[in-house]
Amino acid sequence: MSASPLSVGTLTYTSGGLIVLFFWLLFGDFAWSMRDRSVGPMAQWYLNHLDVPNILFGLLMTSFPAFVGFVLGPVISVKSDRHRGRWGRRIPFLLVTTPLAALGMIGLALTPLLAKWVHGHFPEQSELVVSVVCFGVFWAAFEVATIAGQSVFGGLINDVVPKKYLGRFFGLFRAVSLIDGMIFNYWVMGKVPEHFTLILIVIGIFYGTAFTWVCLKVREGEYPPPPPLDPRVRSFATGFFHGAKTYFKECFTSRYYVSVFILLMVANLAFAPINTFALPYARSLDVDMDTYGKYLALTYLISLSLSYFLGWLSDTFHPLRVSLAALMGYAIVSGWGWLNATTPGHFLAAWVAHGVLSGCFFTSVASLGQRLYPQDKFAQFASAAGMVLAPATMALAPLVGLLIDQTGSVYRFAFLVGGVLAFIALLLGYGVHRRFMELGGPDHYVAPKL
Repeated sequence: MSASPLSVGTLTYTSGGLIVLFFWLLFGDFAWSMRDRSVGPMAQWYLNHLDVPNILFGLLMTSFPAFVGFVLGPVISVKSDRHRGRWGRRIPFLLVTTPLAALGMIGLALTPLLAKWVHGHFPEQSELVVSVVCFGVFWAAFEVATIAGQSVFGGLINDVVPKKYLGRFFGLFRAVSLIDGMIFNYWVMGKVPEHFTLILIVIGIFYGTAFTWVCLKVREGEYPPPPPLDPRVRSFATGFFHGAKTYFKECFTSRYYVSVFILLMVANLAFAPINTFALPYARSLDVDMDTYGKYLALTYLISLSLSYFLGWLSDTFHPLRVSLAALMGYAIVSGWGWLNATTPGHFLAAWVAHGVLSGCFFTSVASLGQRLYPQDKFAQFASAAGMVLAPATMALAPLVGLLIDQTGSVYRFAFLVGGVLAFIALLLGYGVHRRFMELGGPDHYVAPKL
């Protein structure tokens, strides 16, 4: 007897129950996305306002979060996969990380005031150094909590949303995220220079309150017991090394899974140069913050109109195929940006196209892991993909920043690097798709056994 399309694990929904689940998860995503859409751009503005070098900008904004994900992501993911408790295996972790992230946001909001106070006590120190150190402390706290939560939130969705609706669900998730982006960038971004502290405090309080509320409303099902630990594991050190050995053996001995990880790594890297340096690129062409925010809102509006359709396409044709089509378009746009984005108008056109096509990719690829990875160890394999991505991300952002610095702030190199990486990802995607078809294709796919 086949499983009900409204079932996942031990959970079975009525149509009304599924609507309620979607409501709470989407409300949580609204708070989650408001955090993601605001903190990064505001942190970028603050560092650019301090006039830090591009290599340091890349290290703080991209390399450090990637390093945290590399170290923390696998540990939290495996712990979550194995955890069994009254609140489930995902929600307890989210209830801890949510207030920590909110406190980090409030600390970032107060950084300009704290840096001024600290510099008053140490006037012999550089004001720039003091400001960057104060920023770094709260940025580290925020990123640790955020990345730990990110490692678990995708697992929660995988555990409670029926597989038949994952593509459309992630399309709705993308739509909510884009609405957040439109609200912030159209009405708020232009006010950041004057009201940085107030805006970030309000968003921090809203996120901490709203997402905690969602965690208390969503219920997980029951899970089978985790595989027993090896009885030879008798100490923390032995347990750590045994766990690490098992983790790497399961995740990295299959050529197929490794090829999926590498594909996702290169594809994600393709969008990173422009995502990291878009704001200083815009300011180098005298694009003011209000214009920057409104064009970003336009990007989100276009992406919003596509989001549910892309989710439907992913459910119909498979997320692997749709995401590769988005990469092809991105490679073309990046080439155009490299050749032409030398004026404010051409930059804004290329930037909007970048945002729309990168959004198409992230919307369509959102459910790819749920379709390809082993279901009982989804969070573990998702973290393994993150481990492959993290070192490359740590290296890429400062290298692109150094390239821009060494060429006299020629930010067009961000488009060139992104286009080359998108082309490489397309070649890798062809190989993954061929193996995917051998494993059954869209209708009969079976994840390879470990």
